[in-house]
Amino acid sequence: MASKTQKNLIWLQSGGCGGCTLSLLGANNPDVYSRFEAANINLLWHPSLSELSGKPVIDLFNQILDDKLELDFLCLEGAVMRGPNGTGRFHMMSGTDEPYMNWIAKLAAKAKYVVAVGSCAAFGGITAAGDNHVEACGLAYDGVEKGGLLGGDFSSTDGLGVVNIAGCPVHPEWVTETLHQMSAGTLESDDLDEWQRPLAYTKYLVHHGCSRNEFYEYKASAETLGNQGCMMENLGCKGTQARADCNIRPWNGVGSCIEGGYPCINCTAPGFEEAGHAYTKTPKISGIPIGLPTDMPKAWFVALASLSKAATPERLKENARRDHLDFVPGNKKGRSK
Repeated sequence: MASKTQKNLIWLQSGGCGGCTLSLLGANNPDVYSRFEAANINLLWHPSLSELSGKPVIDLFNQILDDKLELDFLCLEGAVMRGPNGTGRFHMMSGTDEPYMNWIAKLAAKAKYVVAVGSCAAFGGITAAGDNHVEACGLAYDGVEKGGLLGGDFSSTDGLGVVNIAGCPVHPEWVTETLHQMSAGTLESDDLDEWQRPLAYTKYLVHHGCSRNEFYEYKASAETLGNQGCMMENLGCKGTQARADCNIRPWNGVGSCIEGGYPCINCTAPGFEEAGHAYTKTPKISGIPIGLPTDMPKAWFVALASLSKAATPERLKENARRDHLDFVPGNKKGRSK
């Protein structure tokens, strides 16, 4: 049993792939268990990490519902499954005759903090893509609309509402950093953006820290996947629009989508799963990308892009269309050392 000073956390998984848990387990220096311990968090139950299963889990949940056990954090990974026809019977709680979504709602009403881990839990995400026959939604959002399972006006017992740690998957530090703030009682509404996402990571753009920024500055563009150039113009990269710090604090210190050679698809935003085009293709009108950098007027972008392309060093033009850097920077002749 947890000590009085510890904060109890239950982690539920609904409609999703489990990728956020896998990402969380990738936390290092320190590992996720050490991070929980440092935040005084007691992991009461996690469907993939806990030994407890079956009736003892139901008993644990009922202790919380009967106010015999405090629940400080309720984390949901994966979208809420409301189908068919709003009954929730596509996803039943094992050992009961009750839909999982009902258990989520009841536990959320008892939790001090409610956290949507990943874009599926926050907005519906990939699980809600297409015709959405399973009627997937997020905790407090259904796509871009307020509502979801708990309703747009839901607030936890602490009064904060659902905190959406969006991403597909989330960075482990986004989760543990937010939980640390909550445990310390320092996370407030001013620390969240308009989608209830922590500003600790959404005050940045994926573009910030991108290793391809020199190619972007000169509009030296990659033409196919595997090329070294900027992927915004042709390959659908939304790094100049997506809000996250993926290239400032990459996964395990080295990894991000762009570092892996794949364009940013803006997975922290609601509706990213319905892009309306292939993720690796940039929609254009008259040769101009539709998705321009955040806060930048179209006319300025066109003017600066034209000027940048005219000044592009030959080294960048050549390297942009290659799968490795063949041409290195050189010094101007006659320049003193």
